[in-house]
Amino acid sequence: MIRKIYYVFIFFTALSCYAQKPIIQTKYTADPAPLVYNDTVFLYTGHDEDDAFGFNMQDWLLYTSTDMVNWTDHGAVASLKDFKWLPLNNGAWAPQCVERNGKFYFYCPVPDGNGIGVLVADSPYGPFTDPIGKPLIKNSNHDIDPTVLIDDDGQAYLYWGNPNLYYVKLNEDMISYSGEIVNEPTKPKNYQEGPWVWKRNGNYYMAYASTCCPEGIGYAMSNSPTGPWEYKGMIMDGDPRSSGNHPGIIDYEGTPYVFGFNYAILKQTMSKHYERRSICVEELVYNTDGTINKLPFWSKNVKQKGTLNPYNRVEAETIAYSEGLKTEKSTEWERNISWNKGKKVADRLIVTSINNGDYLMVKGADFSRGATSVNVSVASLHGGKIEIHTDAIDGPILVTIDINASGEGDIWKSVSAPVDNIKGVHDLFFIFKGEKDLFKLDWWQFISK
Repeated sequence: MIRKIYYVFIFFTALSCYAQKPIIQTKYTADPAPLVYNDTVFLYTGHDEDDAFGFNMQDWLLYTSTDMVNWTDHGAVASLKDFKWLPLNNGAWAPQCVERNGKFYFYCPVPDGNGIGVLVADSPYGPFTDPIGKPLIKNSNHDIDPTVLIDDDGQAYLYWGNPNLYYVKLNEDMISYSGEIVNEPTKPKNYQEGPWVWKRNGNYYMAYASTCCPEGIGYAMSNSPTGPWEYKGMIMDGDPRSSGNHPGIIDYEGTPYVFGFNYAILKQTMSKHYERRSICVEELVYNTDGTINKLPFWSKNVKQKGTLNPYNRVEAETIAYSEGLKTEKSTEWERNISWNKGKKVADRLIVTSINNGDYLMVKGADFSRGATSVNVSVASLHGGKIEIHTDAIDGPILVTIDINASGEGDIWKSVSAPVDNIKGVHDLFFIFKGEKDLFKLDWWQFISK
């Protein structure tokens, strides 16, 4: 146990000082598609299965953040099963979600020549449904990686393609198009795939996976949404640590960000290459002429915007960094009897796969009102302890919570423990102690005076 915690501490310290941590560690994620809506970043992602050798992708996930460092897992928001006309159960590749007139349009490539589909929802959390019952785009075998721009005049454009670059004008309903599909004759230099188009200060930008392999992130600019596109350089050079890349770019609360991915979580356990990717984020820097400074390969940590409120009920799947943990959906039933569970009470997303030495961390909890106790919601298996440390994995222990063994992994209960008064803003490390399969964790909450 001591060796494991020491290793984790050395690894975490190195990442904190020198490298950008992947922002999701409980699942493998790829192809980031960020959307800013109502002061929240909604990050839609592809999902590499844990046993993926090549591309094994069946659904799309959603994460949210209001501070760019603590990310809350909302589980699968859509899947290939939402397209009833699709004969495949693999190939949930790079999507993008956009909002228009209070509805949310989720554009999804469904590979092997099946085109690009679209799903619609009344909320960014879903549920998403298929409004047309067929592909929106079925043009060629290049129909992957859709991105959407809604220009200032209201005209929307859909771009996609590998290795060719296509675009078409979307109608106002966002689920049909008019005019011809255009094979862009002036696609940017070294364009490979994964376009992401946006507009800023009157300039049109297209970032994309550039060269192969490894892929970096290049970008081009134009004075028109339909080109011609002038290559301006690299946002990030390719690196042997990541064979592919896929950009997603937003401005959030005055700061521009670029999302992409690497293989850092995979490489913690093996050197062999599999398609099990992990999303990263860094701040972008624009020059006065609108060009973008080149970034090193996922080497910086982004700054937290604001703080986390520990007096609210915080879902356990809200995580800045973790080791060894997974998240999964759990169904709570009226009765915990295998032959008669009764009515379904609720579906909840929980933290699971909790073993000795695993931990999760949240950043910037603001204890301006102090704290007298902490509550956690757990379903106990073999029982154990939760040590909450402040500011470092080996920092002072704020509280130790004893979780008794019950063997009933589906019965949820709240456990409370007193807390010595704490003030100020602190990072919190929830370190789990015991044997194995300790318990499942749903949420936590501090109580103030």
